[in-house]
Amino acid sequence: MAGKSRRRSAPIGEPLPIGDHVPVLLEEVLTALAPRDDATYVDGTFGAGGYSTALLAAARCHVLGLDRDPEAVRRGTALATRQEGRLTLIEGRFGDMERLVRVVSAEPIAGVALDLGLSSLQLDAAERGFSFRLDGPLDMRMGGDGTSAADLIARLSEDELAELIRALGEERFARRVARAIASARRQTPIRRTGELADIVRAAIPQREPGLDPATRTFQALRIAVNDELGELDRGLAAAERLLAPGGRLAVVAFHSLEDSRVKSFLRRRSGAMAGASRHLPPLPGTPRPSFTLLTRRPIRPGADEIARNPRARSARLRAAERTAAPPWPATIDHSAARHANRAEPLR
Repeated sequence: MAGKSRRRSAPIGEPLPIGDHVPVLLEEVLTALAPRDDATYVDGTFGAGGYSTALLAAARCHVLGLDRDPEAVRRGTALATRQEGRLTLIEGRFGDMERLVRVVSAEPIAGVALDLGLSSLQLDAAERGFSFRLDGPLDMRMGGDGTSAADLIARLSEDELAELIRALGEERFARRVARAIASARRQTPIRRTGELADIVRAAIPQREPGLDPATRTFQALRIAVNDELGELDRGLAAAERLLAPGGRLAVVAFHSLEDSRVKSFLRRRSGAMAGASRHLPPLPGTPRPSFTLLTRRPIRPGADEIARNPRARSARLRAAERTAAPPWPATIDHSAARHANRAEPLR
């Protein structure tokens, strides 16, 4: 998140209005986390420091700010210096937060905040390759390592591309887009964001008002390049292991693939799965609930916030409080993950 810039909702790519510097659902996230003096909090998506700054202003606490983007960590150094030891920056993925946090702190963790999606710093840097509005190399790697979007475009078969764009971009014209990409790359490798955006726009026969036709394809490639859904699964389980009893988890998501995963995780962990009866005992072998839901329905931005920042309209906050029960076994997460790509209706 950003103190002078906010994490953008991933599915939409138009520029932020000048002066829009407040993190989405900031007050609601602070209410959910209930920061208190002498406690330690984890901002798992530091970005440019918006949630971290707000936590530090709300209480005399300590914040551990994680980001897989080395540029975000570098930019945050000045903020950490001003906080005189109350903010510790850690480069790494929030899916690894348990290991990363325990290297620097043995303190009980009172809260974890996750704000999913891109930061404005990433999206506005053409050379990072995230934006379909700014021409640059077709990269999209948040951490700078691993397979780039250009590599995926070159390597995947037409059928594999179609399935990726359908599943991770929720693009109903995925087959058309994949066919157009396959045709174009036979002529010359696709290496620039502008090239890919033009190919996708030409392939989509119908346009939705206010939505660039390239949006969903770029979203799908970015999620795949950075393993964002796998990272989210690992991050939720890591937060469960890190949080002390009474600790709070607050997650802001921006599209159904993310939100349905958060919803499913918290419902399982709280014993509130759909179809379960509160009048019957849990099935044999079911672990005790490790969370208590603080939000049975997602918290959404109000009309004033949406008016100030139209991109906030897709944000959904879910929050829960850690119980004293042990963390659930990892085997349960592996089983649930097989079904997690089937996004549920969001309520």
